[in-house]
Amino acid sequence: MRHAIHIAQWVVFGYFLSIHLAYLLLDAVAFVTVGRSVHNRDNLVSYRRSYGLEPPVSVLVPAYNEAEVIVPTIRALLQLDYPQFEVVVVSDGSTDETVAVLIEAFQLEPCPRLYQSRLETQPIRGVYISRVNPALRVVDKDNGGKADSLNAALNVAQYPLFCAVDADSILQRDSLLKVITPFVEDPTTVAAGGTVRVLNGSEVSEGFIRQPRLPRNMLARIQVVEYMRAFLFGRVGWSPLQGVLIISGAFGVFRRSEVVDMGGYRVDTMGEDAELVMRLHRHCRTLRRPYRIAFVPDPICWTEAPEDIRSLGRQRIRWQRGLAESLSANMGLVKHPGVAGWVAFPFLVVFECLGPLIELAGYSFMIGATILGLLSFKAMAAFMVLAVALGTVLSLSALLLEERWFRNYTERGALRKQVGAALFENLGFRQLVLVWRVVGLFRFCFSRDASWGHVRRVSAAADTQPTQPPTPTETPAAA
Repeated sequence: MRHAIHIAQWVVFGYFLSIHLAYLLLDAVAFVTVGRSVHNRDNLVSYRRSYGLEPPVSVLVPAYNEAEVIVPTIRALLQLDYPQFEVVVVSDGSTDETVAVLIEAFQLEPCPRLYQSRLETQPIRGVYISRVNPALRVVDKDNGGKADSLNAALNVAQYPLFCAVDADSILQRDSLLKVITPFVEDPTTVAAGGTVRVLNGSEVSEGFIRQPRLPRNMLARIQVVEYMRAFLFGRVGWSPLQGVLIISGAFGVFRRSEVVDMGGYRVDTMGEDAELVMRLHRHCRTLRRPYRIAFVPDPICWTEAPEDIRSLGRQRIRWQRGLAESLSANMGLVKHPGVAGWVAFPFLVVFECLGPLIELAGYSFMIGATILGLLSFKAMAAFMVLAVALGTVLSLSALLLEERWFRNYTERGALRKQVGAALFENLGFRQLVLVWRVVGLFRFCFSRDASWGHVRRVSAAADTQPTQPPTPTETPAAA
């Protein structure tokens, strides 16, 4: 019995050590990649603008009951610093005044000829175009979920690239210019993603961020650090290895023809964004065509984070279930040689999908064995210290990268607050998230519901400053 406990103890130690070492390896790749990327980005953007190399982009905005924020969001979107783009808003059976406020604010008029049924969607009630700005199109349709709304938007979109953004987020003015860089550099690029940051606490006016600030709410502040680690390391690290399998649904650009050829977004999953990227890998590999899916660290989309436990729990349960659905639907990717199928995909399965179950079982085993006297207190304490220490190192390394290259938070005491959040994240928050993610796995196995699943708003996108004209350094709201 004790021999089995001893073996199990080392298995748990080994798993926790291997997962953190894998992330530290990605961290090392990210440190090298980010510096080179940020150093060259501004020069490349200036060069492209001088020669008009940017391809036109359709910005797709799925919306459900967004009457309170949709008008300033769209007004700001229409001011993005980009040569040629359109904004396509889709009201997914909203039960509030979302469509009415859009009609009034932008003088919309019916224009059904704008719609082509290339992708099957829920019935369309109406298609409108703005008399004051023809770049704005609005679709009113029956409720079908976010993926169905994006498919409807693709039926209306007219440009070769599309950018999918959320209706409660804010894009920086130059985000589109930066995120399409991979498409200009490499014509085989089929998708590119940008960084998502936590909006809560920042000063916002008329859809523009005037000053990024850390949230006062500790739960949201911990998520600031969590997002930094996920995007600056997790995705930046995979990008040069051609292993990006997830692009956030809040901010990503895709080649429209490729997505339409695959049948658009799947409507039977909560993780439509991750599933689409994995299917793109599989699609291009099956056709044996050269392709690239990239991640760009400096284009930023600011989005609301939950500030209460209940909303955060629903979000993380939904995310984990969506990841499991995406992985199970694209298991065929492992048949194709390359980093995406043979390294990144198994990594997500073992460490991200099944990882929460293994980690939670590891915590439970160590604590239970200690209580029953089968394991020494010193061994259990050493394990806990190791788990917390390694997690804290990952979080602090993300803060180091942020301070070195971006420094979005310049308020007094910002670094001290973020270091505190990094410590709290690994002392209870991470373990709570593990529980929610395990619940998400069980719901993947036993539940079939796939709804929008909105979290409670904290009005982070609402104006926090008196109305005044935007300055050149401000950033516009992006759905």
